[in-house]
Amino acid sequence: MTDTLAAQAGALRLHAGDWARRGVAERIAVLARWSAEIAARRPALVAGLARDTGRLALSEMEVGAVLSSIERHSGWARELLAQGKERSSADGAVAIRDAPVPYGLVGVVSPWNFPLQLALIDAVPALLAGCAVLVKPSELTPSFVPALRESIAAVPELAAVLSIVEGGPAAGAELVRQVDAVCFTGSVRTGRLVAAAAAEQFIPAFLELGGKDPAIVTATADLDVASSAILWGSTANTGQSCMSLERVYVEAPVAEEFVERLVAKANRVRLAVPEPADGELGPFIDDRQADVVAAQLADAVAQGATIRCGGQIEVHGGRRYLRPTVVTGVNHEMTLMSVETFGPVIPIMVADSVEDAVRLANDSEYGLSGAVFADPEQAALIAPRLLAGGISVNDVCLTGLVPEGEKQAFKSSGLGPSRMGPASLRRFLRQRVLLTRRSPRIQPWWYDV
Repeated sequence: MTDTLAAQAGALRLHAGDWARRGVAERIAVLARWSAEIAARRPALVAGLARDTGRLALSEMEVGAVLSSIERHSGWARELLAQGKERSSADGAVAIRDAPVPYGLVGVVSPWNFPLQLALIDAVPALLAGCAVLVKPSELTPSFVPALRESIAAVPELAAVLSIVEGGPAAGAELVRQVDAVCFTGSVRTGRLVAAAAAEQFIPAFLELGGKDPAIVTATADLDVASSAILWGSTANTGQSCMSLERVYVEAPVAEEFVERLVAKANRVRLAVPEPADGELGPFIDDRQADVVAAQLADAVAQGATIRCGGQIEVHGGRRYLRPTVVTGVNHEMTLMSVETFGPVIPIMVADSVEDAVRLANDSEYGLSGAVFADPEQAALIAPRLLAGGISVNDVCLTGLVPEGEKQAFKSSGLGPSRMGPASLRRFLRQRVLLTRRSPRIQPWWYDV
């Protein structure tokens, strides 16, 4: 594996300089052709994703998200990466021109929860910025890879600077040793290892890690809106998303009504069995995650929590499922409220006041995103107080659905510039500046010898 990966990295490096010199207009044109090849293979990509993940609608959405990403990033690149114009400095005789340099080879290590989208979420802007890219997708969800490889091979200019390597953790570790910058999406534990390995190589690491996203529901909220949104935000993709809502704090006067509405709606969500198209909730993609969730639920019940619906791991067709699970009577001593769950579980804690809810929401090592449900005036006051990078107001998961919004992860949830918005392109450029004296002459501070 080491020799194979090193050979792939070396081949990409041979072409990285030519790719950077092509200029942004040419790179945009190449990616437009690639987009057409991806679209032509959409059925195969969706089928591969659905085979591994057990869900259909989100697999369709993943392919659509990649196509939209290429178009959107191309638009940003056209504006951001145009040749820099000369401007004056404080010393009027010296001109400044920005001349950024792309990182030669960018490595991407992506997870299994959104296998295609997260394999390319960093690769697309890196390519447009002028970098070559080596992607290692998760070994747990490999079925989309053949169709993706075909789409790359159909565009020879792209195939020279974009490659996929398959393998497990050892391949990911070796990738870090072969690249000039690394992007990693995954758990906090593994992210820390990637950061340490990148530091050893003295290269930047852009990390998007785990979350334990909170939602606050105040007494002024529309409970019908809040319950529907939080149900979806907690269970979409079976809760296997870093931006899933995993802690809900509801003001006491409306807590029981909120729970009743939520449970009634949760009981109507269908498992996607026997086929992915037959319901909304797919299986655990990694069987081991079902054990993590089951252990958290058992710990919570042992400490006095009550499961209001769901709660039992089911096996259908050899895969493990969990229906939407609403849990009350929880507290921060429980792992269910302190450690990432990554499952369709909605723990609800009653807050004595808005102040109490904000305090509880911020009582976490994570700081990826969150949500606030309240009347607009109150929500506008609460949202800026949450210690997380992206806050959805009277909605959920907008940080993933509104790609223009630049945000960074707080606390242990990540490291590096935003992967959203135009910043997603700028992070792959080392800033270089050309400083030119317009009229060369001997300067008075030079040595006169």
